[in-house]
Amino acid sequence: MKILQILPELNIGGVERGVCDLSKALVEQGHQSFVISNGGKLESSLVASGGKHISMPVHIKRFKTLKLAKELYEVILDVNPDIIHVRSRMPAWVTYHALKKFKNNKPVHVSTFHGLYSFPIYSKVMANVDHIISISNTVEDYIKTTYKVPDEKITVIPRGCDLSEFNQEPLDQSWKDEWYKEFPQTLNKKIIMLPARITKWKGVDDFINLIYLINDESIHGIVVGPVSKSKQKFFKKLQSKVQKLNLETKITFCGSRSDIVNVYKFADIVYNLSKTPEPFGRTTIEAASVGTKIMGWDHGGTKEILSELFPDGLVKLEDIQALKEKTLELLSDDDKKPKPNTFTSERMINSTLEVYRSLLEQS
Repeated sequence: MKILQILPELNIGGVERGVCDLSKALVEQGHQSFVISNGGKLESSLVASGGKHISMPVHIKRFKTLKLAKELYEVILDVNPDIIHVRSRMPAWVTYHALKKFKNNKPVHVSTFHGLYSFPIYSKVMANVDHIISISNTVEDYIKTTYKVPDEKITVIPRGCDLSEFNQEPLDQSWKDEWYKEFPQTLNKKIIMLPARITKWKGVDDFINLIYLINDESIHGIVVGPVSKSKQKFFKKLQSKVQKLNLETKITFCGSRSDIVNVYKFADIVYNLSKTPEPFGRTTIEAASVGTKIMGWDHGGTKEILSELFPDGLVKLEDIQALKEKTLELLSDDDKKPKPNTFTSERMINSTLEVYRSLLEQS
C-alpha cells in the first residue's frame, strides 16, 4: 500500500503522534508512507522512521488556502497513493478540491473525525469521503446525527497510547526528589490531578470546588497543563478564586510538563472533568495505562473509557458532592486499580490498516 496522510502541522499532540506512529508501522510492514503538513517538531522523527514528508501550508484557516488544491493535485499525481487520509478540516477542503480534478483513477479518500466539530457546514467536508474513521462512539453518534451518514460508511477506532511509554515501572527516587524541590507543598500528601489546558470547558473550576469541599490538609490538588495567551484573563480568575477560598496551600498550577508520564504515576487519582462531552479523553487512558485511578463525569468519550477500564470512577455529570464522596472513598482504598488498558496504539494502528485493506479490496 501507498498511503498519503494530510494534517495541518506535525507539532506535539495526540493526532500528530498518531500520524507518526501509523507512518512508522506502515514502513515496518513494507508499505510506503507519505505525509503532507506544514511541518513541525515531529517531522524529523517521521522522516527518521522511513516516512516521506511534503511541506505545504495547509494549516492556514483562510479562504486563500484553497488555492493549494492545484499544487496538491500535482503532488497526488506524482505520489500516486492508494489512499488519502485527511485528519483535519482545512486540509480536507484542499483535498476535496484537488480530488475534483480527477476524472478517473481517484485514490480512496478517508477521513478521521477527531472531534465533535462545530460549524457543521464548514465541517461537512470531513463526511464527503469514501469512508470515515471515528475516534469514539460519542463521535460516531455526532457524525450520524449531524450528517446522516450510514452505519457502513463509519468505523469506530478509539485512539490509543503506547504501553511502552505509558508503563507501570516504578518512579525513580531521583525524579521524586526533583519534584519535591520544585513543589515542596506536595510532600507527604495524597495527590489528585487534573491534566488539562486552562480553558473554561475543561472543568478546572469544578476541580477547585472539589478541593474546597474536601477541605483536608492531607490532600493536594495539581492542575497540569498550559495557559495560552488568550486564556490569561481566565487563568487570573481561577487564581483569584483559589485565593478567595484560601486554597493556596491545597492546589498548585504546575503548567505544562514534559514528564507527564511520571506525574500520572505520582498522582493518586487523575480526573477528566470536561463540562462538554470529550470526543475521546486521551489523558484518561494515559493515566489508566500507568495504573493510576481515574475519575470523570459520565458523558462523552470519558464515560466510554471509564466504563471499560474503571467504572468505579464514573460520577453523574456536575454532581460535585458525589465527586467528593467518591474521591474520598477511592483515596482510602489502595487495592482498587484500573483494568489493563485496552486503548493502545497497537490496536489503533492495526485497526486502521485493516480499514485500508478492506477499502482497497472493495475499490
